[in-house]
Amino acid sequence: MGLVKHVLDEYRTLLLDAGLLDVRCMDGLDRGLLHHTVELVSCDSTEVVAQTLFVCKGAAFKRAYLEDAVARGALAYVAEEPYADVGVPCLRVLDVRRAMALLAVAYYGDPSSRLPVIGITGTKGKSTTAYYLKSILDVHLASRGLPGSGIVSSIDTFDGVERFESHITTPEPIELERHFSHALQTGLGYLTMEVSSQALKYDRMDGVHLAVGAFLNIGYDHVSPAEHPSFEDYLASKLRIFEHTDNAVVNLDIQHVDEVLLAAARCPRLVTFSEVDRRATVYGSEVRKRGGDITFHVRTPRFSRDLRLTMPGLFNVGNALAAIAICEVLDIPADAIAAGLFAARVPGRMETYASADGAIVAIVDYAHNGLSFEKLFASVKAEYPGRPIAIVFGCPGGKAYDRRRDLSAIAGREADLVVLTEEDPGPENAADIARQMAEHVEGTGCPYAVRLDRGEAIAYAVAWAARRGRDARVTDDGAAEAVVLITGKGAETREHRGDEYVECPSDVDHAKRALGAYDGIGAGE
Repeated sequence: MGLVKHVLDEYRTLLLDAGLLDVRCMDGLDRGLLHHTVELVSCDSTEVVAQTLFVCKGAAFKRAYLEDAVARGALAYVAEEPYADVGVPCLRVLDVRRAMALLAVAYYGDPSSRLPVIGITGTKGKSTTAYYLKSILDVHLASRGLPGSGIVSSIDTFDGVERFESHITTPEPIELERHFSHALQTGLGYLTMEVSSQALKYDRMDGVHLAVGAFLNIGYDHVSPAEHPSFEDYLASKLRIFEHTDNAVVNLDIQHVDEVLLAAARCPRLVTFSEVDRRATVYGSEVRKRGGDITFHVRTPRFSRDLRLTMPGLFNVGNALAAIAICEVLDIPADAIAAGLFAARVPGRMETYASADGAIVAIVDYAHNGLSFEKLFASVKAEYPGRPIAIVFGCPGGKAYDRRRDLSAIAGREADLVVLTEEDPGPENAADIARQMAEHVEGTGCPYAVRLDRGEAIAYAVAWAARRGRDARVTDDGAAEAVVLITGKGAETREHRGDEYVECPSDVDHAKRALGAYDGIGAGE
């Protein structure tokens, strides 16, 4: 069934009833225009068609965008301040972000009220948990002869119609509601989404109904003038996920757990998970590494059994438990959970590649904040004890400034070599960011190098690993002699420079190329 179109007056009334419409907006508004059908609600002038209701949003909004929208046939526009002499009327609102969310829900017919949407938030692990859950849900749906599930993540987006590499964790409301609508119209059984603190803070989730809202963890991150003014604001924003769901899932093994549980108490149902607290609804234990796999035992109210993960990273057991806890709410069968976790893969997440002789292993991962760095190093040192470690990473420009200190200090403390490189510098100069990071690495005494080109940086780290592993090659248990961690970008194929996203090889491509060069010219020397 297609979308039900509304006339402009219905949108005006919607904003008025919500207390968002500035009554001054009625001055000079042609009453006849109010009966025109709105064909599209959009905030992107390049998408505008005739009879579009255009939303002027964002601190970087320019009058030229509105003029372009009018030239393409916009019927009217929504803004907090009207623009003079643009030729179409303004629906003046008190809060354009909240207004946009409300308009988007109305235009697409509130699809999340009819589609099971699962929202996942946390400082780390959102992507892995989302993909674990998608794999489980796909197995479950396939067993019933149904189409798969959708996903909106920081890695990829798939809604049954669109499939593309993402560049933002949680889209703006109009795009988000479009994905829900596509998933509903194409018969996808579920849609799993990552929910960022920014999306919750700035009302992108207004009007979204979640079948489950999961809170994985909280660590110090995203505190900057461009994001959250304080950690308290960051945490408070994250906790807003429970405003959108009746079914809360919470990790008991986290900092600030009492505050999280207090916020989750508004939900009629709470499911908890833990690797420490046996009182948790979902309890994981007996974690062990078997070859390249990880096994663990899980106990839920519905079943108790061993499960296997074929993705490396001991910390992924926590992400798997989160997915299992969500499945407890959704009543997904145990066999589908086991099969889904076994088959699960996450592009760019703990992807492991080894040289032909086994002397070097390269691990590509999205780890990009202090909590994820701590977990990554702990896991790698447990899985590859005693091996020298090189790490290649950078920090983004224009946000999360504390990462430059925290990641550099952690890497300098835990690694044997740090290679600093470009990582989405945006409005800043990549060399300036690297210099700031280098100061904190120097304080640890760890050797470091700066190679702004990511391909060169990864090749440099592999060459170092080759020198460290040249004599011993492989240990008796078959483990690699040296480990190269490549973090931050994963399978992404775009670099954010200035105002543009520039196409580039992924870290996976760079790692394969560097190991291939070693296999061809280094292994026999």
